[in-house]
Parts: sequence; C-alpha cells; structure tokens
Amino acid sequence: MPERLTQIAYSDLPPEVRPLADDILKVSSAALGGPYNALLRSPDMARRCFDLLDYLRFKTSVNKRLNEFAILIQARIANAQYEWWAHETIARRAGLSDAVMADLRECRRPGAMQDDERLVYDFCVQLTLNHQVPDALWQEAVTSMGEQAVIDLTVLSGTYVMVAMLLNATQVGIPGGGAEPLPVFDPVEIRRRLLA
Repeated sequence: MPERLTQIAYSDLPPEVRPLADDILKVSSAALGGPYNALLRSPDMARRCFDLLDYLRFKTSVNKRLNEFAILIQARIANAQYEWWAHETIARRAGLSDAVMADLRECRRPGAMQDDERLVYDFCVQLTLNHQVPDALWQEAVTSMGEQAVIDLTVLSGTYVMVAMLLNATQVGIPGGGAEPLPVFDPVEIRRRLLA
C-alpha cells in the first residue's frame, strides 16, 4: 500500500520551519520521515507535537523499558506497522525481553512479563480498549509508580494513539520493506485477545 504523502525534503521547507526540522533531526532515527513527514505539513502543530513527544520519550518520569513497552502496546492495538518497527529496537535496547515482544506482536497477553510490565500492560490495555481504568488498577499503579508517572503513562498512551492514527491515515509503512510486518488483526479480535 503506497504512502499517501510524498517525503518532505529539508531543502523544500520554508526558512522559518527549518529550526524545527533541525530539532527533529537531532533525535529522530527516521530523519524527517515517519510521523514527522505528515506533521511538518502543519508546522505550528508539529512544533507542539514535537515538544510533547520530546518530553514523553526523553524526559518522562516513566522508566524507559516501560515507556517503550507502552508505545508498543499502542502500536499493536492500532496495527501500526511503522510505530512497531521504530520502537521494537528501542524497547529491546531499553531491556524489554524478546519473549514479551514476541507475544505482544502476535496479539497475545505476554506470559513472561515482570511485575512492573504486567502493571503497565493492564493499565494501557484497559485505558485504550475500555477507555477507563478500574479503581483497584489505578490505585496499584499510583502506589507502585507514583502519581506523576501514572499521568505521564496516560498521556504517553494517548499521544501514541494519535501517532498511530497519523501513521495509519497516511499509510506509512516499514522503510525498505526489509522487516517482517506486524500481523494485522481485526479490532474485535485485538480486543478479544489482549483483554483475555
């Protein structure tokens, strides 16, 4: 399926947008590709999104391994090929096990999760698929992680739903086609499998 937007070249950006592109290029493994190719079509929004993403990726109060796990959960729920591809390697470097990622990739509740990963999984899946978090789960998350981390995790989850929507709407696929695509599941099947 072809991407819906042509790739923006740095040289084609207006001079007033280039400082934002410079900031993106400092942190993005995709250069101006991935979600940034779409976001740069709305430069004011792109700046605000970049600043939020910069906080959520690099300055959050959530542990890096758990942060990347939460992003992969959103990618799996959304069948977001690029989002999964971009964050799987980062999650591995942050210490998320291949066994956990393999189960999640196949849309199964991971069997080898650590306690903190189980908490993040339950929190993110409940929040995303049921649009709420049960009281007991909320309290467990606050007790274990602290209020700031729970709020950061909540905003991260919502933000990466937005990123997945942007990538899927513009049909951004895996660069070069070399990686194995994420299996695509129907939303009802995703819900059934991940809430099991």
